[in-house]
Amino acid sequence: QVQLVESGGGLVQAGGSLRLSCAASGRTFSRVGMGWFRQAPGKEREFVAAISWGGGSTRYAEAVKGQFIISRDNAENTMYLQMNSLKPEDTAVYYCAAKSTGSYASTDSNFYNYWGQGTQVVVSS
Repeated sequence: QVQLVESGGGLVQAGGSLRLSCAASGRTFSRVGMGWFRQAPGKEREFVAAISWGGGSTRYAEAVKGQFIISRDNAENTMYLQMNSLKPEDTAVYYCAAKSTGSYASTDSNFYNYWGQGTQVVVSS
């Protein structure tokens, strides 16, 4: 059974940092692209960041460029999202996602086949 499990969310003050983790099990994702998406209350899910299979290519939403860093450890079958200088508008449920095939970092959620349950991030002002 394939599972993606996010962790690391929580409540943080504006300007603080959090590091999200996405642990995969059930199969290896070392050869496929992975990504992070988020959904704020009352809004649609949106792309945050994506990473290619080897980590050599990354893509970010304009809103988080220079603020968030995506990375992965294929030996541990885990992906990370380092979130710095957090703002109240970063408050959302953050989801990790993985492709079943395809090594590229994709911004379109339709390319992802596996999803985690999400982890809540709340940034207070």
